[in-house]
Amino acid sequence: MMLMGGKANGQQIVPVAAIEDIRKGGRKDLFAKAGYKTLPGWSYRSMWWVSHNAHGAYAARGVYGQAIYIDPKAEMVIARFASYPVGANATIDPTSLPAYEAVAEHLLRLK
Repeated sequence: MMLMGGKANGQQIVPVAAIEDIRKGGRKDLFAKAGYKTLPGWSYRSMWWVSHNAHGAYAARGVYGQAIYIDPKAEMVIARFASYPVGANATIDPTSLPAYEAVAEHLLRLK
């Protein structure tokens, strides 16, 4: 539903304005002060982590590796179910985030 701008089965469920508000992200300058070293240039807004990358990717992130990573440009959603032994995404971001981006780039090459 997030990828589709708030629509499900052709019906608008979540207002477009709410989806756009999430996708624009928060203030990157304030986010940088929080010290998330593995998320340079990112921000946080309404429970979503926004990458501000060229694809407009954003994610819902839980502890122990759970994630929903959405890449609008690649029309991709990755749902990751995990139980990583450390309850901090910073330990897996250096491998997970580039992997998500690589899958998105591969999908775009297939188009």
